[in-house]
Amino acid sequence: MKRIKTSPFMPSEVEIEQTGENKMRITAYPFETGYAVSLAHPIRRLLLGSTIGYAPIGVKIEGASHEFDSVRGMLEDVAVFIINLKNLRFKIKGDEKKVEVNYSFTGPIEITGADLNNEQVEVVTPDGFLATLNEDAELNFTLLIHQGIGYVPSEELRDSLPEGYIGLDAFFTPVRAANYTIENMLIEDNPNYEKIVFNIETDGQIDPVTAFKNTIEVMYRQMSVFNNILDINVAAEAATPAAENPVVKKLMQGLDTLGLSARSFNSLERAGLKYVGELVLMTENELKEIKNLGKKSLEEIKAKLEEAGFPVGSELDEETAKQLKKKIDETKK
Repeated sequence: MKRIKTSPFMPSEVEIEQTGENKMRITAYPFETGYAVSLAHPIRRLLLGSTIGYAPIGVKIEGASHEFDSVRGMLEDVAVFIINLKNLRFKIKGDEKKVEVNYSFTGPIEITGADLNNEQVEVVTPDGFLATLNEDAELNFTLLIHQGIGYVPSEELRDSLPEGYIGLDAFFTPVRAANYTIENMLIEDNPNYEKIVFNIETDGQIDPVTAFKNTIEVMYRQMSVFNNILDINVAAEAATPAAENPVVKKLMQGLDTLGLSARSFNSLERAGLKYVGELVLMTENELKEIKNLGKKSLEEIKAKLEEAGFPVGSELDEETAKQLKKKIDETKK
């Protein structure tokens, strides 16, 4: 016999797992039948359409007046240069929403994204190829880089560009992929409850968890329009606290779980280190500075961390790193 309800079952669990560089899996459950897709679909749409990113909207190239022109000594035509430029992903440093950035190169050189890093912007695709210059070539160009969401075609930007600029299609969204699956799960002898599994990948301008968090905030703000006249009490029912981030839980394990030799373990213990996560948060140079930690011990620690899935030099996503630091600080108070 089906039980009579007066409100739907409240989901209570959220799990976050890092699956690769700039890739995260976020799982939420349990949902009543039909509720999972009702939430998952708009979240995916908002992830792709409302996540703030950065993109060049115009380029001014010395010696070129339009996209079908060419620059003396540059192997690529301007059209190919523009295609390569649009494949690079920029991030404005600081709080500026738009910047004008000047570049000057002399050959011979193969210009990549890493060559465009400066005090104003960071290129999060440093290996991306831009252009090849001959030994007698000189390339001077200026980029207009803006903050924005979604996609804006160059036709809609041309009238707002200063004279001499070539308009660029602006791909602002930093979310490369946002997919979800709905899985059935058993709750209280009922196999029809549902679990949402999101797989999110970004280009490095923003980490996936922060992108997801911002998307939920956008959804709340959009829904709040109804509260203007309906006075909705969204805090009427409190859900069970979300489950602990499994990555943080793993990194809060003691150093003894790494299986280190007594020599290496004692060196770390004397330095006041207790948790695996403390090592993961350190750079290789910081590890080298640990007192009485020899080269052999350093190599052993690096090998054990890689074996655990956290090689030295790899970075945790922003949200996980924040939670881990907070957890470590709490245990040492």
